[in-house]
This record gives sequence, structure tokens and C-alpha cells, in this order.
Amino acid sequence: MSTPHIAAKVGDFAKTVLMPGDPLRSKFIAENYLDSPRLVNDIRGVQGYTGLYRGKPVSVMASGMGIPSIGIYSHELFNVFGVENIIRVGSAGAIAGDVKLLDVIAGVTACTDSHYADHYDLPFSFAPAADYALLRTADEAARELGSNLKVGTLYSTDAFYGVGDDVHKRLASMGVLAVEMEAAGLYLNAAAAGKRALAICSVSDHILKKEYLEADQRRTAFGEMIRIALETAYRLED
Repeated sequence: MSTPHIAAKVGDFAKTVLMPGDPLRSKFIAENYLDSPRLVNDIRGVQGYTGLYRGKPVSVMASGMGIPSIGIYSHELFNVFGVENIIRVGSAGAIAGDVKLLDVIAGVTACTDSHYADHYDLPFSFAPAADYALLRTADEAARELGSNLKVGTLYSTDAFYGVGDDVHKRLASMGVLAVEMEAAGLYLNAAAAGKRALAICSVSDHILKKEYLEADQRRTAFGEMIRIALETAYRLED
């Protein structure tokens, strides 16, 4: 059953989908981490694959950039294709002083400047949060892999440019670890569908320290984050 954005059949996707933003990163994960990957979606160049990780079916599909984009794809995966878990694997800009380039962060919650939650017509502000079972599993997997997974609050913004350092400094003073653009929308869609979601982000730059990775480094240097996400997917119950 195809949708306007996903040309696939029910059953083409595994119960757990990893979602990078970049379609090329989706292809990279499928070709380098999954056994027998097969392309199940390529509408608008947003590539989705299903393969095996340690013998267990896992899918990976790009979300595009921003809450509107991941909002479309996660909604269709959750509500049409029977996906139960989505793990965002993407990049984030650090703002906390003790976060470094290539550190891996799991977002227990995501504050946001987006009005995406308004579409649910709730008479109050809803706090987008990760699923605890996914978060706990990711933390356990990271520990066994020898990774120091940082767990805390993300800031999901609609504005890539134009946000001043004063805003980021205030957020950092309130315990926010990093800035990204998708987690809050993903968490909201998961809550609405009664499904599970988690954002795991690798730090590609430090906004306040003006430190950056190059674009090609972002695509290939996030192995630690990908391994944590795949181990999390592997450990989930059927």
C-alpha cells in the first residue's frame, strides 16, 4: 500500500527503522552495516532499505531535514506500514560546555520552537519525550560497546540560521545539550500513534565554540552512533 511519499508494501519495513536525515547516509548504513539490504523506497530520492543486522530484520530510511519532513515520513511509517519503533540517527550541534565533537547524545526529551504540536489541537503544551524502553536499551547497549552515551535534553529548532548565541547560551544554562531539527516532531508523532521513538545524535559541531566537522566527515564518521542504534534495534522484543 503506497502513500504519496513511500512506494512500498506493508511488510517491506521491519518493526524498527533507523532514520538518518541524509538519503546518502541511509544508503551508507544499509550497505555497510546490514546484510542483504534491499531497496524498498526511493520516492523523491528518499531511500529506504530493509536488511538483516545479526540475523534480525532492521530498516533504514532517510527523513529529510526538519520537523515537517520527518513528520511526514514517521507518520506514514507508524500509521500505514506497521512500524513500531523509529530511532533517529543524525547530527546535532552541541551547546553544552562538556560536549565534544563526535560525542553521542540520546535525547530524553526535546524542547522546541516549532508549532508542530498545535496540529494535535491540545488545550495545553505537550512535552515531546523519548520512549523509556528504547532509551534504556540504548544506554545499556552503549555501555556494553564501551561508549559514553550522554543522555539529556535536545533543542529541536525550525531555524538553522539566524539563532543568536545568546539563545544557545541560555538553553545551555538550563541543561540543554545540543541543537537539532527533528526529534520533537518524531516524539510527537510516536506519542500520537502509540508507538516508540528515540533520537540518537552524533555531535557534528559545537555552536558556541565554533568547531565543525566537514560534510563528508559527517556522513562517514558516525559509526559509534550507528552501532548503538543497531544494537538497540537488535535487542528489542519481537
